[in-house]
Amino acid sequence: MAPQDHHITLLGKPGCHLCDDARKVIDRVATELGVPWDERDITVSEDDQAAYGEMIPVTLIDGVQHDFWRVDENRLRSALRS
Repeated sequence: MAPQDHHITLLGKPGCHLCDDARKVIDRVATELGVPWDERDITVSEDDQAAYGEMIPVTLIDGVQHDFWRVDENRLRSALRS
């Protein structure tokens, strides 16, 4: 699968400094590799809050959890190239 065939989703919430850090890393890697990404605010979904509330930011690749709390740039880049 080529990197651009993947999709990244960042799960976070307003006021989360770790989410701000994750957003920068994801944007940098996604831009470099041509991977689309979006962000989902967990505060608008009770299900997301229950599932991810203690883990944000959470990074999903193609809907599957990849990371939480911190985004490792090299690990993310490697996962998108596989």
